[in-house]
Amino acid sequence: VQPQASGGGLVQPGGSLRLSCTTSGRTFNVYGIGWFRQAPGKEREFVAAIAGSGLTYTANSVKGRFTISRDNAKNTVYLQMNSLQPEDTGVYYCATSTMFSSQANRYDYWGQGTLVTVSS
Repeated sequence: VQPQASGGGLVQPGGSLRLSCTTSGRTFNVYGIGWFRQAPGKEREFVAAIAGSGLTYTANSVKGRFTISRDNAKNTVYLQMNSLQPEDTGVYYCATSTMFSSQANRYDYWGQGTLVTVSS
């Protein structure tokens, strides 16, 4: 169930991006999927998570701007990011877990990350 993140890029402040996280396997719908990000020189931080049931949890720092969703038929989780700010810049990783958690150590498999740069 190695996840793969995509959709990053360069965007101006106030702009939007949608990240995708795809995995393989017939049991995709039982997994919790989390998004984390790491800015240069900073520690990795939790962004959002979604359970197999569709229950979601979003970090306070992005609440109201970022939305996580999933399409089980496509084995894909999305992170819609609106009103992006320079402080949102970083490498965004998705990861899979048998749990629904904001803790990185609860996630078993990590993707390679996709770079998001917010700059004018």
